[in-house]
Amino acid sequence: MAIDWTTFTLEVINFLVLVWLLKRFLYQPVIEVLGRRQAGVARILEEARRVEAEAAERRAQFERRLADWEAEKASLRAGLQAELETERGRQLSALSRTLVAERERQRAQEDHRAAEQRRELEAQAILQARRFATRLLSRLAGPELEGRLIEVFIADLTQPPGDERAGEDRFAGLDLTALDEEGRARIISAFPVAEAQRQRLAAALTARLGRPLPLDWAEDGSLLAGLRLTLGPWQLNLSLADELDAFAQAGNHAG
Repeated sequence: MAIDWTTFTLEVINFLVLVWLLKRFLYQPVIEVLGRRQAGVARILEEARRVEAEAAERRAQFERRLADWEAEKASLRAGLQAELETERGRQLSALSRTLVAERERQRAQEDHRAAEQRRELEAQAILQARRFATRLLSRLAGPELEGRLIEVFIADLTQPPGDERAGEDRFAGLDLTALDEEGRARIISAFPVAEAQRQRLAAALTARLGRPLPLDWAEDGSLLAGLRLTLGPWQLNLSLADELDAFAQAGNHAG
């Protein structure tokens, strides 16, 4: 087969022209489009990497902040727990002091009530004892008992001052300077006193006082038995009623 070199040459030229045309009008734009696309993809990838890096940084920051917040919460929780424990201890101490003070106050009140009840019981006992003794002595009281009490009084008057056998000196506080020359003595008895005993009592009183004093006699049945001597502001009691009163007063003072 014979080769037509002219046709072959024209075909080659056509092919070359076609290639040049394709390269110029098709390949080059495609290359440029591909290049632009590759550049766009590169920019997108770069942007994606940048965004990813920023996201990673933000995630790291968030994790650091979260860790800091957890640490801060733990610190605050520990501080709050410590404050709560301190406040609890303070409240318990205050409550303990309050309870102790309340117990002391209640104990003091109980002691006071017990003391009051004891005093009331003692006063009632003394009152009942006085009533019993008064009823008993009222039955025993009479001129004979009063006469014996007057004899005891006369014996005390005639006993020398300072004699230990006389016991308590009933006239130790007697001061006659409070009486003027007309001062009178008053003697009250529960029953009428016989004249002989009156004279003996007056003589013993004159001997003890160192001077005679006018005597006024009176009777008061509430004395039960015995007598009561009054010299101005000074008074001497030797009666059952006065002794009962002295007993009751001594019991009240002792309570």
